[in-house]
Amino acid sequence: MACDPARVQAFLAAAEHVELADRSALYWAGRVTLCADPDDVPRYDAAFALWFRAEPLPVEQPGPPVPRPARIAPLAEDGGEDGEGGGDPLAAAASDAERLRERDLGDLGEAEREHLRRMLAVLRPDPPSRAALRRRRSRRGELDPRGTLRELLRSGGEPVRFARRSTARRPRRVVLLVDVSGSMTPYADALLRFAHVVVRRAPMSTEVFTLGTRMTRVSRQLRQRDPEAALAAASRAVPDFSGGTRLGETLRAFLDRWGQRGVARGAAVVVFSDGWERGDTALLAEQLHRLRRLARGVVWANPHAGHSGYQPVQSGIVAALPHVDRLVAGHSLRSLEDVWSWVRRTG
Repeated sequence: MACDPARVQAFLAAAEHVELADRSALYWAGRVTLCADPDDVPRYDAAFALWFRAEPLPVEQPGPPVPRPARIAPLAEDGGEDGEGGGDPLAAAASDAERLRERDLGDLGEAEREHLRRMLAVLRPDPPSRAALRRRRSRRGELDPRGTLRELLRSGGEPVRFARRSTARRPRRVVLLVDVSGSMTPYADALLRFAHVVVRRAPMSTEVFTLGTRMTRVSRQLRQRDPEAALAAASRAVPDFSGGTRLGETLRAFLDRWGQRGVARGAAVVVFSDGWERGDTALLAEQLHRLRRLARGVVWANPHAGHSGYQPVQSGIVAALPHVDRLVAGHSLRSLEDVWSWVRRTG
């Protein structure tokens, strides 16, 4: 059984709350903390029974772990499975897709990453909007005096109907700041693909910048239709992939060159970063304070915030918390959808 340190620690904590002489209570304490998959239950039962036998335990050398490939059903047009097993491939695909939405983006295998790319490609995130200064004709809304007079002139003075108007809507600008430092390498590809989907949905109102030791604008590269070509162009444009992290300096460069001039004004800003800051945290807090005064709202998406037991103790997160609206998880596709729901509500 693949028991990580977190599950072992959870089992030890659960064992402190049960009577060790009560074998049934100890069994369930281990089953609910050590079993991560239905296939683990028979293995756990065998190990539990073997441990309490009178004979000494056999010593076996553990072999290399057998990789479990992702169970991804083929698309309907691919012809489906060979028909063996009698399972429903559509139900299996739906189950796998739902499970993949909750998986940590940094722990995916190659087959799961390919499945995730296909799921990202069909996303249609509706851009947020804001009230415009102008008004437009509408069936409902307040009375339009000028429009009503024009209708009267057309009908020879007879009041045929009253014209009405409502507030027009315009797209609200969205700014995505993606940390591409070494600690964010497992998530960088998925985050940039998500940014590509957002840019393709609203290319004129979305801006994407990468943060590392330098600030780089990749909005133009991500406007390409093909995601692979867009990601390749973005990787060539970013000189500091998997490097260090200087969030304060890169945020200052963003605000001085782009944000203060209008990109961040009234925008919904999302920062994707784990908060590891090698520079001055006071500078990071100062720049986030500037950003918060310009933007409509600022949310910080931290991939580690989705893990159980997470505490915001990183220096960058501690400096950022007083100046952001929310600290949310950004470790899975489900959490990215929640982030976009926040962006829509901000609009």
